[in-house]
Amino acid sequence: MPELAETYACVPSTERGRGILISGDPKSNKVLYTNGRSVIILDLNNPLNVSVYGEHAYPATVARCSPNGEWVASADVSGTVRIWGAYNDHVLKKEFKVLSGRIDDLQWSPDGMRIVACGDGKGKSLVRAFMWDSGTNVGEFDGHSRRVLSCAFKPTRPFRIVTCGEDFLVNFYEGPPFKFKQSHRDHANFVNCVRYSPDGSKFISVSSDKKGIIFDGKTAEKIGELSSEDPHKGSIYAASWSPEGKQVLTVSADKTAKVWDISEDGSGKLKKTLTCSGSGGVDDMLVGCLWQNDHLVTVSLGGTISIFSASNLEKSPLQLSGHMKNITSLAVLKSDPKCILSSSYDGLIVKWVQGLGYSGKLQRKENSQIKCFAAAEEEIVTSGFDNKIWRISLHGDQCGDGDSVDIGSQPKDLSLALLSPELALVTTDSGVVMLRGTKVVSTINLGFAVTASVVAPDGSEAIVGGQDGKLHVFCIAGDTLKEEAVLEKHRGAITVIRYSPDFSMFASGDANREAIVWDRVSREVKLKNMLYHTARINCLAWSPNNSMVATGSLDTCVIIYEVDKPASSRMTIKGAHLGGVYALAFTDEHSVVSSGEDACVRVWKLTPQ
Repeated sequence: MPELAETYACVPSTERGRGILISGDPKSNKVLYTNGRSVIILDLNNPLNVSVYGEHAYPATVARCSPNGEWVASADVSGTVRIWGAYNDHVLKKEFKVLSGRIDDLQWSPDGMRIVACGDGKGKSLVRAFMWDSGTNVGEFDGHSRRVLSCAFKPTRPFRIVTCGEDFLVNFYEGPPFKFKQSHRDHANFVNCVRYSPDGSKFISVSSDKKGIIFDGKTAEKIGELSSEDPHKGSIYAASWSPEGKQVLTVSADKTAKVWDISEDGSGKLKKTLTCSGSGGVDDMLVGCLWQNDHLVTVSLGGTISIFSASNLEKSPLQLSGHMKNITSLAVLKSDPKCILSSSYDGLIVKWVQGLGYSGKLQRKENSQIKCFAAAEEEIVTSGFDNKIWRISLHGDQCGDGDSVDIGSQPKDLSLALLSPELALVTTDSGVVMLRGTKVVSTINLGFAVTASVVAPDGSEAIVGGQDGKLHVFCIAGDTLKEEAVLEKHRGAITVIRYSPDFSMFASGDANREAIVWDRVSREVKLKNMLYHTARINCLAWSPNNSMVATGSLDTCVIIYEVDKPASSRMTIKGAHLGGVYALAFTDEHSVVSSGEDACVRVWKLTPQ
């Protein structure tokens, strides 16, 4: 049966003008963050070792391990907190509706018995602390009038809770049961993050006013500030203490991270400014950070995770990145099948290397959204929502200058003749457009609603699928199409058509969840009854030796069929991607790559049955 070999994780979801709060597992080098409805647990020592929890019904916002590392509490925009096992099957232990709106931060008490959560809600309920096993409230949290962005539990007795938020306040509560004790208005803008030092002697608050303030952990009186020499020049979004509590890491919209030495009296002196290489745009603003053992982790607005070494701050960081949004297409380069290109509709193209993972982003000059994407050996071809088709040359990790052509209507599908990639066939609502290079050689209205198409590798034939489920086979003569046959077997709109690598067969999938393999010459059905998905088929791929077809569906599953065996002897990967599978490719006979709405890419090893 197929086994998951590698996961190339999505990056944290970010939002302009807001920090994100990532966290770590106290017993390992794993970090936790959220993207969409997924909670990602990523091992910094081995970034291909990724675990994903996808049981939230709404986009998740924050996740934290319990002090003993056994449980994870994660929260979402609906105000729900779920508590689940950190290992194996992530079994759900409890679920509580905690706030009436989005939860922005949550923390466990040091004894692992209580959880405090804060965020947005109606009336006074912007902060709640409760027993993790019963959900019983343990205190009253008055004192905030606007969204509460961060909260922290004092890690030693006597227990205290600190909160901060959009009302510029830092509030202090004593307990349990917790009661409001005092409020500080030392910041002149949103207070984005508050964190206790590991021994509980101090806590720090950082704000969009570019300041960081240190307080006494027991009395909450202000004792110091981060030095005004070489300060941050933009909003400070997050802070994290070193394990021994003598230093603090901060990140800011000024695109830098800073390490501060914190003295006993609470003053903060700059030790080192850390910068990450990037394009220099807004995507390089830093919005999240974590000091995890010897790793200093920062997250940029564009989702890039940089990992610095705390024991050697001069060393340049390891950078991990990936997609933040739904991955709609995958391509494997024939010259190097271990090299996988993926594109998401927000315009990002990422290069991955099987066995290594993230290998860089392809920077295009034209950074528009991508609707369809195809790759030949030396170039990539993309189409966007602006009716343009771009051809961009590929040199290693760099994209050369591109040329574009406006085809006059919205491209729906895009196919290259791989043996003569000059020829491209682009599907529009009412027909197809043929391109040679970036020249439109013909625009053909086919008289039916077109939903998918493919052009033969040698450019001699094209198959066009319709809304009515019919497949139209055309012979390509010069720049015109001549209809040769109409194949009727599908009972739903055609969603995808692909030729086998040796050009002897083709496979088609439809919105009514069925796939069919056809013999190309006789146009007879070669494999039927491929009806094992429960929702529309989004994508399909052939193995390099033409023996297998994989289909991916909105039902989150990937199914692999062997062409010479009945469809009932299939292999199924259940729950391959939360929200649906949108792209598939084989890198060799035994490895299939999938991607989907969860913005992750996965490599599956196939073992013969």
